[in-house]
Amino acid sequence: MLLRRVIEHVKNQQWTAICIDLFIVILGVFIGTQVSNWNAEWETGKKAAVFSERLKTDMRLEAWGYESLIEYYKDVALNADRTLATMEGELQLSDEQFVISAYRATQYKYNDRYRATYDEMVSTGTIGLIADQKLRETAIIVFTSPLFDEISADGQKSEYREIFRRAVSKDVQRELQKKCGDLYVNPLDYKAIVKSLDYPCKLDVPQEKISAAAKALRANENFVPSLQLRYADIETALANLQDYNPVIFNNLQEIAGRKK
Repeated sequence: MLLRRVIEHVKNQQWTAICIDLFIVILGVFIGTQVSNWNAEWETGKKAAVFSERLKTDMRLEAWGYESLIEYYKDVALNADRTLATMEGELQLSDEQFVISAYRATQYKYNDRYRATYDEMVSTGTIGLIADQKLRETAIIVFTSPLFDEISADGQKSEYREIFRRAVSKDVQRELQKKCGDLYVNPLDYKAIVKSLDYPCKLDVPQEKISAAAKALRANENFVPSLQLRYADIETALANLQDYNPVIFNNLQEIAGRKK
């Protein structure tokens, strides 16, 4: 309709009408482009808000996991220190308590990661939609850091853990895992992460098996050196989590609403 009218105006050399027609065309194109841009910006803003909220939810879980890791390795370090003190004659423990502490010093923790939103944004190139710089940068560091895997691998592959498992009978090890192992903690339950490993427990196995385990551990010439190395590794892990990454630790606490 508009094109036919323009052609008619050209034939009749109605230049004013032609200008008006061109103006109408240009205005229509401009309005259409603006509406398209507004719709695109609205969709982008909506997507950014959804991603930001999802990432915040994931990072709150990561913050809880980070703090639970610290509390857990404090328990491991405490039991390692307790076992070493007993070996050095600075502390008196029964065979049962000695075996329990020695066992808990072997433990390591691998947290579930909550990185689905982050991975989706990275794979689709939309990580830049997160306008909150602190949230975005903290997520990038937390999800790309090898620290968590390294801490877990150090515990899993430690010489001390191998020595303990070789020396202690399967019956005692089964009972240790059942009665004195890690307590399950629901995500975001900060109260329960304290002493989730270092809690009172008793072994329901014959005393002679417990005594035999304690004797075998004490008799192993590599027991103390390997435990000292394990203790040093745990202290390094705690330092890395708390002292050498204070900005990340503080940012996570702030995101989780735990900043004092």
